[in-house]
Amino acid sequence: MKKITLLLSLFVLVSSCGVKQTQNLLSSGNYDQAIENAVSNLRTNKDKKGKQDYVYLLEEAFAKAKERDLNTINLLAKDANPAQLEKMYTTYIQLNERQEKIKPLLPLKLIKEGRNAIFPFDNYNDQIIDSKNALSAYLYANSKKLMATSDKMNFRKAYDDLDYLNQINPNYKNVLQLIDEAKFKGSDYISVYTKNETRMIIPVRLQNDLLDFSTYGLNDKWTVYHSDKQRGIDYDYGMMINFRQIYISPEQIKEREFVKERIIKDGVKKLIDANGKEVLDEKGKVVMVDNLRTVNARIYEFRQFKSCQITAKIDYINLKSNQLIQSFPLTSEFVFENIYATYKGDRRASDDNYYSYFDKRAVAFPSSEQMVYDTGEDLKAKLKDIISRNRFRN
Repeated sequence: MKKITLLLSLFVLVSSCGVKQTQNLLSSGNYDQAIENAVSNLRTNKDKKGKQDYVYLLEEAFAKAKERDLNTINLLAKDANPAQLEKMYTTYIQLNERQEKIKPLLPLKLIKEGRNAIFPFDNYNDQIIDSKNALSAYLYANSKKLMATSDKMNFRKAYDDLDYLNQINPNYKNVLQLIDEAKFKGSDYISVYTKNETRMIIPVRLQNDLLDFSTYGLNDKWTVYHSDKQRGIDYDYGMMINFRQIYISPEQIKEREFVKERIIKDGVKKLIDANGKEVLDEKGKVVMVDNLRTVNARIYEFRQFKSCQITAKIDYINLKSNQLIQSFPLTSEFVFENIYATYKGDRRASDDNYYSYFDKRAVAFPSSEQMVYDTGEDLKAKLKDIISRNRFRN
């Protein structure tokens, strides 16, 4: 019984908190959120007495929201500013969607007053269509006006407006063609290329990998990178990957010899006391203990080592003015290392994590060209980081 009473008390508390929250939203002018709260609570058991507060709140919130929106539309109509057509259109959409949200709940009873809650609905279809057509015409005309300039930022604004126009009014006139044009003319085109100031040959594979920007995942809406210049494109910027120095260390094999000693468990043995007698447990059985012994091993370790370091510079160039915008240093290193070992004695004397070296053998050193190529993954990661943090246009 106590458990049932506690659950009921908790339910009443939660319900009262929900009503209070909705009242606060209504009082603060957040009518649509108040409507959302009320509708959510009335979707189940709408005729229960405990839901009456939500019905009253929904009725009041709807009336005030509708009055506010209609006043806004009247003001916008008197202002007659075409830039406000989107606001008028979205307000009509909001009026209609609010009604559609409430319709499935009707009728909603007000028990004390013996009536149904009043929601004066209107048909806004004509207003929605008229405002959408007016907005479409304005967006189309304004976009064409923006695209009559040579400013990339205007093409980007036109693209956003045309994309929105195509969402609310698909296939309006030649809007799809204009979207493609705005995207093309609003984009920054970057010519990416390499320069080799070292005295070494840069592997073609490495250059191709560095210039393959499809693998970088930069996803910049308005920036297009080309490693091969294309006809019909007037490039805005250049990005030069300038290889300044490549250092490859000599192939090295370092040897070292050392002795390891370790106490290990080698089976079990009988426990003998100080008098040389076997120790028995309480049941009269001989006590057995670990048989520990010291083992030794002489280890011969071999370490193959070769490293490659590439120093480069990333130059951002304004191709319109042929001026250097900024430069970024870039250093990358790749290390080849192979460690293997042999031993004399008992291998158990070495550390457990050292055993793997006994199973390895000497391998062929990678070529210098391969070393340079293997440095490429680190180069790509650092190049991507530079591009991500330093855009050509903010």
